[in-house]
Amino acid sequence: MTITLNNVGKRFNRDRIFAGINHTFEGTAHTVILGSNGSGKSTLLQIIAGHSSASEGQLTFVHEEKTILPENLFRHISYAAPYMELLEELNLDEHLAFHAGLKPFRKSLRPEEIPALLGLEHARKKELRHYSSGMKQRVKLGLAILSDTALLCLDEPCSNLDQPAINWYQRLIEAHSDQRLILVCSNQQNHEYPFCKTGIRMEDYKN
Repeated sequence: MTITLNNVGKRFNRDRIFAGINHTFEGTAHTVILGSNGSGKSTLLQIIAGHSSASEGQLTFVHEEKTILPENLFRHISYAAPYMELLEELNLDEHLAFHAGLKPFRKSLRPEEIPALLGLEHARKKELRHYSSGMKQRVKLGLAILSDTALLCLDEPCSNLDQPAINWYQRLIEAHSDQRLILVCSNQQNHEYPFCKTGIRMEDYKN
């Protein structure tokens, strides 16, 4: 996957959030997008993932030497963020089966194998609305990381995770970081992105 940003900027009403981003993300050059709260890092990630639109500039996506049309971008992307919603009326097994109908899991994983990888086998029959915030974050991360996608976007992935869960996240991402591009938004220490070799800082794109 190659993503090219050409003079990308974002405004909310009259407020300019960032401007003039010219950058190429490519191959397996996993990248962290760094910035303080309110710097626009989550907004940039949402624009890249197609969840929001840029106010100016252009983005192009190429995968396996073919340009990806905007309406097909969702097939190649998985995304996790603390603010994302789950289908909380479903239990974990039901949620995983539903997700598998939309996107296959990596390495031919079957939905019934996933709860053990998430450390949630004991709660697989419990509705997600009864999960703690940390358990829900494990589900969000697992669905994104374990999906068979060329681009993985993670927004503050260690939110709501205690140290054992952070260790779990690092092991899971290490096992599933090959043959894909990973973008991580963070204002934390590098326990969220030890696998990232490159980075950009949102403060560099402020007026």
